[in-house]
Amino acid sequence: MSTVAVTRLVEAPVVTVWNVFTDLPRRRDWLSTVTHVEMLTRGPFRAGTVWRETRTMADGGEITEEFLVRECAVPERFIVTSPGIGADYRMSYTFTPVIEGRHRGGTMVTVVQDGNPTAPAGRLLALVFGGLAARTVEGALRRDLDDLAAAA
Repeated sequence: MSTVAVTRLVEAPVVTVWNVFTDLPRRRDWLSTVTHVEMLTRGPFRAGTVWRETRTMADGGEITEEFLVRECAVPERFIVTSPGIGADYRMSYTFTPVIEGRHRGGTMVTVVQDGNPTAPAGRLLALVFGGLAARTVEGALRRDLDDLAAAA
C-alpha cells in the first residue's frame, strides 16, 4: 500500500470550500483536468453518492474512473473509494476552519490517498515505480487543491 498526503490553505470559509468541492456536476468547470462528470446517483452529496469522471492525464490521454462516497460528515470530512486498474484507491478529504492568525476564516484542506495493489501486476508496478507514482499522485492532488483554491 502507498499513501500520499497533501494539505493546502484555501482563503475561503469551510462551507464555501465544501460547497464548491462537493458540487459534482460542476467539477469540470473548476478542475482543470476534468473533462466530463456523469452522476450515477441522484440527490445531494452524501454517503452512497456515486459518479464517474473523465480526466486528462499528464501524457495527454484520458482516464475515466468511478467514485463512491463511503463516509460523509458535512462540512468536515468525506471518504471516497475508486477501483483502479491493478489497484484500489481510498481518498480521505478533511476541511478544517482556520480560527486564528492571519489566515483566519480560511480552510485547511487535506487529502490522503491510499493505493492498494489488487493484482500481481499492480504489486510489481508499485515496487518498480513506487516513488515515481507517489510523486505523480502528489502533483495531481496539489493541482486539484490549487484549482479548488482558485474556484473558492
